[in-house]
Amino acid sequence: MTNTLNLVFSNYDYIVMASTIFILMLVGLLIISEYIFLEPYVVSHIPSGTELGFSLIVILSGLSALVIPMNIYRIRILKSSKKKMGGGVFGSIVGASAGVCSCGPIGFAVISTFGTIGATASAFLTNFEIPIRMVAIGLLLLTYYTTVKSLKVECKINS
Repeated sequence: MTNTLNLVFSNYDYIVMASTIFILMLVGLLIISEYIFLEPYVVSHIPSGTELGFSLIVILSGLSALVIPMNIYRIRILKSSKKKMGGGVFGSIVGASAGVCSCGPIGFAVISTFGTIGATASAFLTNFEIPIRMVAIGLLLLTYYTTVKSLKVECKINS
């Protein structure tokens, strides 16, 4: 597993990509989840009892920053075989997007746009925010495992 990480992240471009993905996802999710406020000043606040949600956002951002560059590396290696690479990329996209489930200020726009259906969706996402993020983390861990396994086989890395 460490050999695979060394192989992918030995290139400076993938380190920059992983750092950029981590920072953008972390800041974006923290703003959406109302841990960072932008007006009237930039202020960060973690209310008591929401530490688990905050830590899940950090884990989700970290796993996405790890998995997405590895899958991009895999795509570049396997340009000719598109059938082999579809699952890993799909898994990382679904896992990353599933983490963006907190409604915060976006929920009000959904409610006013879709009426009752929007209110139901907003309530569902608010009530099941932590389980959805845990499922997203599980999906990203599964994607990480399958990506490492396929890179070992396709690049013939010795354990």
